[in-house]
Amino acid sequence: MTRLFLVRHGPTHAKSMVGWSDLPADLSDRGKIAALSRFLPDQARLVSSDLSRTRATADALSAPGRLRLPDAPALRELHFGDWELKPFAEIDAEHPDLSRHFWTEPGDVAAPNGESWNQMAERVQAGLAPLMAPGGDLIVVAHFAVILSCLARFRGVAPAEVLSHKIAPLSVTCLDYGTTPPQAPWVNHEPE
Repeated sequence: MTRLFLVRHGPTHAKSMVGWSDLPADLSDRGKIAALSRFLPDQARLVSSDLSRTRATADALSAPGRLRLPDAPALRELHFGDWELKPFAEIDAEHPDLSRHFWTEPGDVAAPNGESWNQMAERVQAGLAPLMAPGGDLIVVAHFAVILSCLARFRGVAPAEVLSHKIAPLSVTCLDYGTTPPQAPWVNHEPE
């Protein structure tokens, strides 16, 4: 039995495409972090991507009984290539058709010199498989697209079917593989 608790890192406040750039998270809302930590299971393994915004968020959620695992680079956000750190309006102006297809038909569409949704999803699943193998509760502090790729795979749907979901900073999405049938009791849950 595995319950996967997918936590989005704290906000970066960036108004651009942020993938592999190492921007810090704003973790100043101590009340929200404390509520999230109380919501998460006490006895769990805890892992994050290797970017500072997820590492710092995972460190803030560390607690007795939570085993902090080494950072997992495979859990990084989607690589936006040449679009990295560019505002959405600039990307739309430079690549109107590609930009539209990137969001409306995700899958094999990629930003110039970036990775596609499918490439990212394969990378993430390959990184998650050994972490999930022992079973039990696993807290994964990750990124927007990573969480949505896990949700799409869990539900057996195309990426376009989950892109409309909001995944707020410091929210949790739980995928419970230990129930019959497996359930997703929380998507974008913001504990109070």
